[in-house]
Amino acid sequence: MIGTWRWVFATDAHVWSAGLFRMLGLDPHRARAGHELFLGLVHPEDREGWASAGDLVLGRVPRLSTVRVVRPDGGLRVLSIAAEARLAPDGRPLGLSAILLDVTEPDGLTRLCREEEGRRQALYRTTLTTTFSLGLDLLHVFPAEVARVHGPTLAEISVDPFVMVVPEEREAFCARGWEAHDRGLPFQGLARERLANGEVWQFRILGVPAWDADGTYLGRTGLKHPVHGALPATGADRRLTRALEQAVQGYHLRAARGLLDWSMAMLAQASGLSVTTVRRLEENAEFQGARSRHSAVEALRRAGIRFIALDDGTIAVARR
Repeated sequence: MIGTWRWVFATDAHVWSAGLFRMLGLDPHRARAGHELFLGLVHPEDREGWASAGDLVLGRVPRLSTVRVVRPDGGLRVLSIAAEARLAPDGRPLGLSAILLDVTEPDGLTRLCREEEGRRQALYRTTLTTTFSLGLDLLHVFPAEVARVHGPTLAEISVDPFVMVVPEEREAFCARGWEAHDRGLPFQGLARERLANGEVWQFRILGVPAWDADGTYLGRTGLKHPVHGALPATGADRRLTRALEQAVQGYHLRAARGLLDWSMAMLAQASGLSVTTVRRLEENAEFQGARSRHSAVEALRRAGIRFIALDDGTIAVARR
């Protein structure tokens, strides 16, 4: 189970995801999210390991920590917390963003992670296709098989995946990729990469920003596959599809409605949303990761609309 926590220091506004409320055993309609509430649930022996509110507001945020929490029903959960301070351009702490993972049953979690990693490694070994991610620490996560196939170490690839690109294309491709990252745009491009056996293959690389339902930025997720190969279907592809859907903006939805000759009310009916929610989506007033965005995009897809990521980071809207 995963939860997120966003804290704006200036207003003392705390936003907890539904997953975090469930993790802590709290009713989101009755409990008010906040540091004191969380600290009160932390096991007394672990409270010294978690920062005080004063330290957090000053930007002294522990990046990684593990604490036990005692839920109101008496149940004990072990949470792994990855936190990061959000800073103003002049270095002033503005807020905190955290991702919390329930690791109460580490053996089961380890087994599931090992099985998933095995599937990803076999997929790359046989098809040269894989998903990858870029965390808030700007480190890329690839399966170990990528290093064995290409030659550089996994540590080198995690810091600079462009090391796999042939030298004559590396600098320009790297610049395009980081520009899309810095602007928060989807990225798509073709690059030739050298394998450890000396062969050179052309790959299509796709990367998109990812958000949770509460608007917290989670990093980026991506897909890499050879241009001449068939794209296999994997469970991870759904995560990438959702990240792509989050890049759809209000003007994309309006263009899609125009192609279908739909009103807002018709889109609302097809997607199970209210007209007010559709209007908020088209005005970009909803979080990028809002579930309503996925519902609207899915309804438009069922009606024949395609959202196509282009190489320059824009999204084209077409009708089949």
